[in-house]
Amino acid sequence: MTAPVIPPSPSREEYARDYAAALAANGDEAAFERPEPISLFLDWLADARAHEVNDANAMTLSTVDRDGLPDARIVLLKDVDDRGFTFYSNRESAKGLELDARPAAALTFHWKSLRRQVRVRGAVEPVTPDEADAYFASRARESRIGAWASDQSRPLDARETLEAAVMRETARFEGQDVPRPERWTGWRVTPQSVEFWRDRPFRLHDRMRFEWEGQGWRKTRLWP
Repeated sequence: MTAPVIPPSPSREEYARDYAAALAANGDEAAFERPEPISLFLDWLADARAHEVNDANAMTLSTVDRDGLPDARIVLLKDVDDRGFTFYSNRESAKGLELDARPAAALTFHWKSLRRQVRVRGAVEPVTPDEADAYFASRARESRIGAWASDQSRPLDARETLEAAVMRETARFEGQDVPRPERWTGWRVTPQSVEFWRDRPFRLHDRMRFEWEGQGWRKTRLWP
């Protein structure tokens, strides 16, 4: 088996070549002059939507399983406001069971085209049934049927079994609205810390961490 080719660390010449682009994207010294992190996150998310090829709202959701081992997967952010960061899935999935047992999580956003990263850590709570209903109703009909058909995270003997389940649920809901399954819901991560990272040449990156202290946010600049 041929070993994969790992890209070498950039040379001084490559850093110099990319210096202007890095400063254009991440040279705004006033970017971190915010009293709270959500407005900055929204600005960065808007930039990502304008530059990323797809799924600018993709994030790594990290949880802990019952054995204490970390678990991670990519999910999509569906809402963000002063209350926190919201996503949706099946509560009987691996992530759902882990969040039920240990309601805390970490999120990581990485926008490669902008050379930026955001890390979020905090407690997790389910959204209200009304919130889950409203978002579920906004999904494509086929996606709503899929939520009924899929026993997410459980062993599947063949693709044909999934396709048969989709056909069964499609027929069951023919001519009527597709309601939200009780097992399908959302979660909100209430941030206790939000850390912003942006690329600068020669690995001398910028890092700023916001930490919630009960009455407001405390900012700390971190060494790269």
